[in-house]
Amino acid sequence: MGTRIRQLHRWFSIAFTGTVVITFVALAQKDPIVWVSYVPLLPLALLLVSGLYLFALPYLRRRRAAERPR
Repeated sequence: MGTRIRQLHRWFSIAFTGTVVITFVALAQKDPIVWVSYVPLLPLALLLVSGLYLFALPYLRRRRAAERPR
C-alpha cells in the first residue's frame, strides 16, 4: 500500500507542477482569467493528504510492530 501511495504522490507532484506552469501562463495573458489561479489547489490538496500519510507511515508501522504478540 505504501508503494502505491508513494507512486501516486509522485504523479500528484507532476500534476501540481503542470497546473502551476499553466496558471503562470494563463495569468500572464493580456486579459487573465482569475479563476485559473485556483486550479493548482486540487493537486496541492492531494499532495498534502498523500504526504501526510507517507510522513506518518513509519510511525504507524512501528506501532503495529510493537502491538504484535511475540
